[in-house]
Amino acid sequence: MACADVDMDIHGDDQAPGRARQREPPTMLHYKASELMPDYKGPLHDLLQKQPAVLGSLQMVSGVLSVGVGILFAVTQEMQQSLFTLFRLSHLTGALFFIAGVVSNLLFKYPELLPVSLMVNCGCIIVAVVSACLISVDLAYWSPENDQHLRIEVLELCVLGLEVFLSAILCFWFSKEKRTKSPRSTERRRH
Repeated sequence: MACADVDMDIHGDDQAPGRARQREPPTMLHYKASELMPDYKGPLHDLLQKQPAVLGSLQMVSGVLSVGVGILFAVTQEMQQSLFTLFRLSHLTGALFFIAGVVSNLLFKYPELLPVSLMVNCGCIIVAVVSACLISVDLAYWSPENDQHLRIEVLELCVLGLEVFLSAILCFWFSKEKRTKSPRSTERRRH
């Protein structure tokens, strides 16, 4: 059987067809950066790396739970039976924490809401502490005929504890971010 070594490549005008010959490997040209450029960090980059939207979503869920408990109490209990229903504590705290969660979630898209979110979360902590004090007064008058309602008040007290914990973490993060972005702190670093 015959065998031939024929060059099957397409040749230009400057190359003569002929037998396949040993070719040099092509030289590789590649880009080499002479100066490294840092990545652009958007506003609140360090804060958003901590995922405040997750805590904001937890605030929203706990706020909806509080409103649900408030509706349950409004339907099943008379107004004068407890301070919890008299002042509609569950509705108030639930709505505030839902709003705080929404504002915390909006920080990713609207970083200028940082001071608003800080104030809303601080206000939520204050309202939650007052509500916890009023619920504690209700629990001090524990009686067997109100056993089921008072157990739900204990549940609401636990939800308030969770909400205060979430808001305290967010307030700490927001105040820390606000301090690092303030013009006064940047002047101190320069001197």
